[in-house]
This record gives sequence, C-alpha cells and structure tokens, in this order.
Amino acid sequence: MDLSRAEWRTSSFSGSNGQCVQVAFLDGGDVAVRDSKNAEGPALIFTPGEWRAFVDGAKGGEFDLA
Repeated sequence: MDLSRAEWRTSSFSGSNGQCVQVAFLDGGDVAVRDSKNAEGPALIFTPGEWRAFVDGAKGGEFDLA
C-alpha cells in the first residue's frame, strides 16, 4: 500500500524524547500506524472495525498494566 501521501498525526501525549507512534486515516476508512522513529519503515494497516475495537479497548482500560 502506498502511504506516501498519508497525513500522519502524532499524539499530543508523546514525550520530548520522540518515542511515539503516528496514525494516518486513509481513504476507505483504514487506519495506518507507524513508529515515528522509523518513518520510512513498515506500517500496520487496520480496518475500521479493528481500529474501533482497539480504541474502545484503550478507553475501557483493557490494556492497563495494573
């Protein structure tokens, strides 16, 4: 998939050390995620349903380490 025209967003919660992920919302509803330290490296592509499940899980505390 060609992501050269994707508009990548960086979280406002990312630290000053530059370690974070970036997200791009693609045509067709898919979502791309990449490592900001390796912008030319691979990206993961999620369907709208997969992305929604992740966001809902994060909001619901599913991934909390406690």
